[in-house]
Amino acid sequence: MDYRQTLEYLFSRLPMFQRTGGAAYKANLDNTITLCKILGNPERTFNSVHIAGTNGKGSVAHFVASILQDAGYKVGLFTSPHLKDFRERIRVNGKKISEEKVIDFVKNHIKPFEKIKPSFFEYTFGMAAQYFAEGNVDIAIIETGMGGRLDSTNVVKSIISVITNIGYDHIQFLGDTLEKIAIEKAGIIKPGIPIIIGETQKEVLKVFQDKAAACGSGISFADQDYKVQNISLANEEYPEIQLDIYRNNDFYLKNLRVGIGGTYQVKNIVTALKTIDILNDAGYTVTIKNIRNGFEEVIKNTGLQGRWQILNKKPLVICDTGHNIDGISEVVNQIELTPYNDLHFVLGLVNDKDVEPILDKLPRAATYFFCKANIPRGLDQEKLKSIAVKKGLKGGSYGSVQEAYKTALHNAEDNDLVFIGGSTFVVAEVL
Repeated sequence: MDYRQTLEYLFSRLPMFQRTGGAAYKANLDNTITLCKILGNPERTFNSVHIAGTNGKGSVAHFVASILQDAGYKVGLFTSPHLKDFRERIRVNGKKISEEKVIDFVKNHIKPFEKIKPSFFEYTFGMAAQYFAEGNVDIAIIETGMGGRLDSTNVVKSIISVITNIGYDHIQFLGDTLEKIAIEKAGIIKPGIPIIIGETQKEVLKVFQDKAAACGSGISFADQDYKVQNISLANEEYPEIQLDIYRNNDFYLKNLRVGIGGTYQVKNIVTALKTIDILNDAGYTVTIKNIRNGFEEVIKNTGLQGRWQILNKKPLVICDTGHNIDGISEVVNQIELTPYNDLHFVLGLVNDKDVEPILDKLPRAATYFFCKANIPRGLDQEKLKSIAVKKGLKGGSYGSVQEAYKTALHNAEDNDLVFIGGSTFVVAEVL
């Protein structure tokens, strides 16, 4: 098999949650445990920072990886989903796994894996674990796929567990209350391993405190230890954000520059900072200079994409992968902080989300370009438009993401904003 044929095998023959939804969900870790055993349990050979949460876990993973890379460590990074290339999911020091390594892994394991019929995510996690083990990484930053307790990644040898926040997403699998979702995410808390919670949320506070106490794990809340002030928004001289950081009420970092836009990243920045604190306590050596460089060079170091990413200046074109109710709310807040004359919104959603609450959050004073990402889970553009019009949104439907995007771009004046979002897969097709 060549690389294209290998990807076809991975995408078409294995159930892939991002594409098909529930058919790919496995309600236990049996497959992952067996798969890792076949591989010789590579996941036990390196230390991991294990990150769960409803929103922000990808950004936190990239921030922490970038900072550790600047400190001279060899860092594995496992994230999902990918935007343009499958290999984005598995990186060492920002460099994607090679096509040859992907081909070889699949070719060498098709037969032994056939008996257990792994999902796409299980297969990919096994590939990452073996790649990191063979590469002798100093540490791996591992993002969960969904949930935590039953997520394939929950077999890693974590030295820190991180939960960014809890919101409503994947409720058909994780539960229909914040408390139920928090219980699933809290499943990554391991005996004696410190746990960092990014956001203090009173509805789920006790879930995390009780689980940490039961595990004898030290628990800390990033937003209680760190405060942010003097946030500067993007400008021509520096197109991202800049801020001052206080730690335990003492001044800590002045004019910290972060290489991606979006003031909503503040929550993820403080979660990453707290993670670095605990890593320093665990014997890693990370300096203030490493922290500054890591945040500022995150895109260069790790290849982070799709977070308030500016694609064009005139007209201003921005994409963001925020896709659940909380993520969309953050995006809308950011749009309100952005100067523009008219807003052209390229919007696509997936068909297994509760669409109406998301549409309720979107700005009324915009022209919408409704579209469907080219995946089975994509919500039909006509159906999306029909629901949206009833909600007071105006616009037209388009046969593809590219057609919607090109029409929006054609209609926009120099001082307008074209925003692309609603689904990771819509963003991926534009990128």
